[in-house]
Amino acid sequence: MRKPRQPDPEVHESDYRVPAAIGTVAWVIALVVLISMGDGLPNTERWWIGVCVTGIVLGVFGFLYIPRLFRKRAEAAGRAASPTRDDGPGPS
Repeated sequence: MRKPRQPDPEVHESDYRVPAAIGTVAWVIALVVLISMGDGLPNTERWWIGVCVTGIVLGVFGFLYIPRLFRKRAEAAGRAASPTRDDGPGPS
């Protein structure tokens, strides 16, 4: 006999900018550590600097894009919730 299915948990909306900011700060710290190593960083490992810069750029983009994404989602939900009137063609 199968157990009854548990109900889906409530959706927990949070501010997604916080993890984006934390990740960006982590990439900044990693970049600072790599740059502070100076000549101690082997030439074969210098590509990590580019990885850190890419992480920072993507993190800043995400941090700035998230509010726009939420705004667009809210607008779409508002359009879906509001009834649309279609009276046909306007007065002739």
